[in-house]
Amino acid sequence: MQDRRFPLSYVRGSTDRFYEWIADFPVGSLPEGPPVWICGDCHLGNIGALADPEGRVRMQIRDLDQTVISNPAYDLVRLTLSLVTAGLTAPLSGLAVARMIEAVATGYLDGLDDPEEEKDDGDSVIVETTRQRALGRRWRHLSEERLRGKSARFPRGKRFLDLSGEEFSRFEALLEAPGFRRRILGLDTGSDEALSLIDAAYWIKGCSSLGKMRLAGLVRIAGAKDRAKVALIDVKEAVPYLAPPASDATIPEDPARRVVEGARALSPALGERMIAAHMGDTPVIVRELLPQDLKIVAEQFSKEEGVRVARSLAAVVGRAHGRQMSPETRGEWRHHVEADGWHERAPHWLWTSVTTLMGLHQSGYLAHCRDVASDKSLAKYVR
Repeated sequence: MQDRRFPLSYVRGSTDRFYEWIADFPVGSLPEGPPVWICGDCHLGNIGALADPEGRVRMQIRDLDQTVISNPAYDLVRLTLSLVTAGLTAPLSGLAVARMIEAVATGYLDGLDDPEEEKDDGDSVIVETTRQRALGRRWRHLSEERLRGKSARFPRGKRFLDLSGEEFSRFEALLEAPGFRRRILGLDTGSDEALSLIDAAYWIKGCSSLGKMRLAGLVRIAGAKDRAKVALIDVKEAVPYLAPPASDATIPEDPARRVVEGARALSPALGERMIAAHMGDTPVIVRELLPQDLKIVAEQFSKEEGVRVARSLAAVVGRAHGRQMSPETRGEWRHHVEADGWHERAPHWLWTSVTTLMGLHQSGYLAHCRDVASDKSLAKYVR
């Protein structure tokens, strides 16, 4: 409950409000981009290091729960809003935050222009540190962080809760789901490694898991070669999208299939390691959590680093969008992004939309704090 006091936490947890506010904008406030898969919840905490199926570390979007075919401008505005909020919380001056908005725009266009090239030069210290940490991580690091150093059973308590016998059996059945061995575990087709579910539990993983199915499992891989002999499996309920979809877009009706398809378009390093499945009637996304999967923590930074991290993260998003477009479409979309007064500063539409949302966000955040403060049942959680 304590995190609810912080504006950046409110940004992360108010995706529905974001799209309600966007819906009230005058027609034409945002440029209409080509219909592509977007993240849908593109804040700075949802970008980070990911290991691809070949073990290489990529900087890509790491949470695709809200992915949908829609207007790429939504991702750019939401990322900018989160970065501006982080900058003001740091706290940075208004001048520094203005430069961050400009850096988002230039970084996005850099990524859009060259979507297949992940450039290392010009990265922020925060981004490069995250990349280097990811490269050096092994199973023991993941075990220490998630399992208190254990590898045979989840430590029961506030984070991990017991499943019923039927729920355990349903989790166990996922090991035989199409694609589990090859996509999730990276095992060769026709390989004879024996899989067994050591343990499984409900996983209380932040506010996003409350009220939704979130499970974790430990799978032993007998005879595993060139990989850890134990895999930490994340099973997450697929939820409906909130961003307005593009008209006439073909979007899978099953939420889990939608997430996997969107992830493969936006973040291949993650999407190629996921499958869509069901546990009972609940659609779920299944993946292995790898030691190299790290989010970027960029909630405190200097003026110079704020500009660098804004440019780097925006380039990640630009590449994710640009990979889905032909060169001609990328050129047209770039023209729309730049159309209204671009000249070494942020496009007018990006500046006005983000500054408008900042005012709405602050009033919504304070109203939320007022409601929490007046709820006596929450008094023991609020300091």
